[in-house]
Amino acid sequence: MKHTLIALVMALVAAAQPALADSVKVTPLGGVDGEFCPQDRALVFEDPNGTRILYDPGRTVAGAGDPRLGKIDIILVSHMHGDHVGNAHAKAPNSGACDKPDASVSALPNTSAVNIALAKKARIVTGSEMPAFFAAKLRANGGDPANSVLARFGGSVTINGVRIATVNALHSNGVDPDFIGGDLGRMMKEAGIAGDVGMATGYVLRFSNGLVAYLSGDTGITVDQDTVRNHYAARLAVMNIGDGFTTGPGEAAYVINNLVKPAAVIASHANEVGTVGGKVRPGSKTETFIKAVKVPVHVPLSGKTMEFDADARCTAGC
Repeated sequence: MKHTLIALVMALVAAAQPALADSVKVTPLGGVDGEFCPQDRALVFEDPNGTRILYDPGRTVAGAGDPRLGKIDIILVSHMHGDHVGNAHAKAPNSGACDKPDASVSALPNTSAVNIALAKKARIVTGSEMPAFFAAKLRANGGDPANSVLARFGGSVTINGVRIATVNALHSNGVDPDFIGGDLGRMMKEAGIAGDVGMATGYVLRFSNGLVAYLSGDTGITVDQDTVRNHYAARLAVMNIGDGFTTGPGEAAYVINNLVKPAAVIASHANEVGTVGGKVRPGSKTETFIKAVKVPVHVPLSGKTMEFDADARCTAGC
């Protein structure tokens, strides 16, 4: 009887192993299939349990009707700039060229993040003072303001088995008056000021397979990136490399090599034609970043799904 019980326990443990080994899927939703283009920001993370998280829809997600979205449970917005929250978007996937992105459809005054959340009945998770803004937008459009969820710095929320924590991002975060509208928006625009919703935000996600991922948002070098390593133990990073507005490739490489120290990194926000024919363009910031970083760098080619295990090893699509 004892041996039978031990054998049963071992069988149950063995049966559970494939679920623990399942990978997190990461799919870039960029401007042109198979390329890394100037406006590309959006990534969809799919947990092994099926939870799907859209990070920074930006301008390349073709609105709430973009067929690439599928089911979306959670939307993360790093900050309120139009190229992240979505002030405009492409009329359809692949409707522009890599060097001439299409952003011909206005999302004002709602933002693409709000329009997608309404259509998908998704929750928008943000830090700082952004949740009240999104709650008001959801309410004004007949949605549930409770679907705007706060995860302020040092805290976290767990939704559908994915833990979401926020960390500082060193970047501006003004609300464009066009998102406010009316007389107030007009007067703010005339005065050249933006609404204040606090600091920009980075995210740390813990998926159900154990993978911890750091999403930098738009940021400069900040001491919080050391916390991402020492406290959260992030193994995968999504790092902005665009320069001028955020860390450049050299600074971003410093963050990866000396502060976060993940096992792998996905390049993001290059503000350039990063690839041609799916290959990294010689002399690009993307190439500079790849050469400077000491861990594997994965280039987010639009529509190409990458899969990562708990230690951020790419098991497919890289």
